[in-house]
Amino acid sequence: MQITTKKLNPTKIELTLVADQSQIDGAKSNALKELGKDVSLAGFRKGHAPMHLVEKSVDQNLLQSKFLDVLLNDMYSQALAKEQIRAVAQPEVNVSKFVPFTEVEIKATVEAVGAVTLGDYKKLSFIKQVEATTDKDIDAVLNDLLSRDAEKKEVTQAAVEGDEVTVDFSGVDAKSKEAISGGSGNDFPLIIGSNTFIPGFEPELIGLKAGEEKTFDVTFPKNYGAEALQNKKVTFTVTVKIVKSVIKPKLDDTFASKVGPFKTVAELKADIRKQIEAEKDTQAQRKIENDMLQTLADKSKVEVPEALIEAEVERMETEEKRNLMYRGQTWQEHLDAEGKTEEQHHDGLKTDALQRVKTGIVLGEVAQIEKIDVNDQELQARIAELKQQYEDQQMRAELDKPENQRDIASRILTEKTITKLLQYATK
Repeated sequence: MQITTKKLNPTKIELTLVADQSQIDGAKSNALKELGKDVSLAGFRKGHAPMHLVEKSVDQNLLQSKFLDVLLNDMYSQALAKEQIRAVAQPEVNVSKFVPFTEVEIKATVEAVGAVTLGDYKKLSFIKQVEATTDKDIDAVLNDLLSRDAEKKEVTQAAVEGDEVTVDFSGVDAKSKEAISGGSGNDFPLIIGSNTFIPGFEPELIGLKAGEEKTFDVTFPKNYGAEALQNKKVTFTVTVKIVKSVIKPKLDDTFASKVGPFKTVAELKADIRKQIEAEKDTQAQRKIENDMLQTLADKSKVEVPEALIEAEVERMETEEKRNLMYRGQTWQEHLDAEGKTEEQHHDGLKTDALQRVKTGIVLGEVAQIEKIDVNDQELQARIAELKQQYEDQQMRAELDKPENQRDIASRILTEKTITKLLQYATK
């Protein structure tokens, strides 16, 4: 087969492919075998007639169509392999010359990963920095455990820090007086001093009794999750409906034995310290991996096709919508809270999507250079491990599907590649 490549842009390639006679003969033979399965001829069992008789009996237009399908797929896949083209979408294919069973020329335009210039990953250097665990960290966990087991008693006096209040609230823009999307709620329980609400909101509730109302301004943080509310001054009107005094249990050995297999408070504290240290170690490890991949991606040059970026944006939005559904929020409510149109939200994800795609391509390059792969034993071991996590037979069956196994193999390859990079970066 003759292959001529022409780069239309950094990520789009036009292939001109001319089949040789052996390819043409092979494609014709395969097409006849496929069509022959449904052919019944006198003296032969269905599907067992000689190919020369099958050729005479089948519709010639159907034969030519099947022949082209077989040949084009064969030519295209061979061309990608020979030219080492990493296609990311279905090609646009046109038959530019066709003389039945003697001459075939096709032109295929395909989007593909462009040139990759990999940064020197062997010279990366990082040190894992694990944050020290303090008594304050342990006390915070203990306080949370005590709060969960606390007795709550409704009171008539004014709320103080540590009390739980149930409130109705509504927020409007301090300037325009327009209602803030997602800025209102009814029967909302809140522990004063828990710092779980907008900074500056909880202290305003101190001194209020059940049935009292208060209006006050709060400025949202500059790094608030909803971009439309960042640095925005909002006027809240709050009605306190219930005030409950939170009476925490005594921190003693009895409490320790109640929350776990501990005989003393000291054992409980030791276990908490161990868990916090493990979590901080995990966070430090995750940070060093993220920093390493970010640095390597920044030091590498990759010509990324738009189709890959769009596909990643769609995946990100699908995941985001799934999470919103679990939280009981609609997609439109989310867009309103961000102050964005669907198009603006979509475009806003492209930078992160590009970074993800670029990082994935870079990892693939490293895996290829380092000859990292995933064997069947590793794949089956991971699948068996995952199956143990699910009791649902349907979920287990999903793990046996080829597309899911490819995804699992890809994840294992990524893990192995990151481990290899860490060996260079942290030695």
